[in-house]
Amino acid sequence: MAKVVFNEDLCKGCSLCVEVCPVGIIELKSEINKSGFHPATITDMSKCTGCTSCALICPDTCIEIWK
Repeated sequence: MAKVVFNEDLCKGCSLCVEVCPVGIIELKSEINKSGFHPATITDMSKCTGCTSCALICPDTCIEIWK
């Protein structure tokens, strides 16, 4: 199982990762980060396939994938 780590303080809430996730487990949080954005988060890590699509599309490089 893969582990996805978001650096929520760097996330600007662009939602590109939400759009490219093939299993639909990424969403924007309702809380805001220190920069005033709604950061992305994983809703169910057990469904993550480790495809790395989210990390590759992130313009702020705030997503790490650990396999």
